[in-house]
Amino acid sequence: MKQLKTLLPAALLTFCAALPSLSSAADLTISCGAVGAELQLCKEAVEAWSKQTGHNVEVVSTPNSATERLSFYQQILSAQSADIDIIQIDMVWPGMLANHLMDLREVLAADATQGYFQSQVDNATVNGRLVTMPWFTDSGLLYYRKDLLDKYNKPVPQTWEEMTSTAREVQQAERNAGNPNMWGYLFQGRAYEGLTCNALEWISSQPEGGLVDPQGEILINRQASRTALTLAKSWVGDISPRGVLNYTEEEGRGVFQSGNALFMRNWPYVWALVQNQDSAVKDKVGVAPLPKGGTAGTHASTLGGWGLAVSRYSANPKLAAQLVTYLTSARQQKHRALAGGYNPVIESLYQDPELLKAMPYYSQLQGILNDGVMRPASITAERYPRVSNAFFDRVHGVLAGELPVDQALAELESELTRIKRRNW
Repeated sequence: MKQLKTLLPAALLTFCAALPSLSSAADLTISCGAVGAELQLCKEAVEAWSKQTGHNVEVVSTPNSATERLSFYQQILSAQSADIDIIQIDMVWPGMLANHLMDLREVLAADATQGYFQSQVDNATVNGRLVTMPWFTDSGLLYYRKDLLDKYNKPVPQTWEEMTSTAREVQQAERNAGNPNMWGYLFQGRAYEGLTCNALEWISSQPEGGLVDPQGEILINRQASRTALTLAKSWVGDISPRGVLNYTEEEGRGVFQSGNALFMRNWPYVWALVQNQDSAVKDKVGVAPLPKGGTAGTHASTLGGWGLAVSRYSANPKLAAQLVTYLTSARQQKHRALAGGYNPVIESLYQDPELLKAMPYYSQLQGILNDGVMRPASITAERYPRVSNAFFDRVHGVLAGELPVDQALAELESELTRIKRRNW
């Protein structure tokens, strides 16, 4: 533990000092997240595996902040420490951590990823090496008020332009009817990773739209981006409040769940919350794919999620891989979906009757996940944080009216080109 402490930034020393000794007699150590029900579900599953196999496993929680967690992992792995065997990693980290992670194809069964969403497997693969086993996933969804669309005889919008028009019309009608706080559309507009996800959806939904392709080609300075960002800018102060420029997921959910918005972009976790007994919109909400970029566009949803990786420095890599196999099995993924709302990465589970009854939107979610958009984390590797920061900073400048669209795209293309020269 003394060695481990020397690796951590000062901000994490107190956190780690409170943990059980990592040099104790445990055969394996796994680091799980602690957001929501994550840690409890991880502990329960690990305990069940331990009883089955007779092996001891120590579960170590990490900071909730993804940034702090990544820093923790980077320092542990850079020191080639064997203190943690299995780590839970964000799907945008494989490229950054790949050199320190095992190729799971060397220790897992040949068909270990059979039936998984291919996009998830591709994202977990770096230079032909499967460095993380997908565990659960997320995707951007369009939440809408079923009752209001019915009231005004409006269909669920299929394009961003149609959504904009419907949002504007219903917003004004509801304000005229006595709700001055009504808005048409809410999204994650703060300058952070959430805006990267939103903007990537807007741009990728347009014909030939994108940020960086899987081969590393920079795509951003194209008409698709101009069209998408020009439309998004028009929302702010019209169908979206100016405050959306500081919204993360929860700010938007709060407004929507209070009954003051027609449409909202958010993640699947919101479904259970808007259906709570104390929700003002209980049984009034529908879920749909995000709109297309015009009739020639496509439904594009940015994917999120987490996987399990085995450290190259583990003293028990084969045993660690056995635990990863157990934790990511179909049975465990179904249990986690029912108990904590964590979406599976195995396609067949989206036809499971028990899951469909609990989460009716699963019938649409499978198609959304199949067509999901990956952030360019694998190709840009350790440069991804700089790529994302450059992207959401420029997009935020456009939305705030501080940067003309053409200038923002030209600057972004130039900055990404500089980053690429340093070998992403």
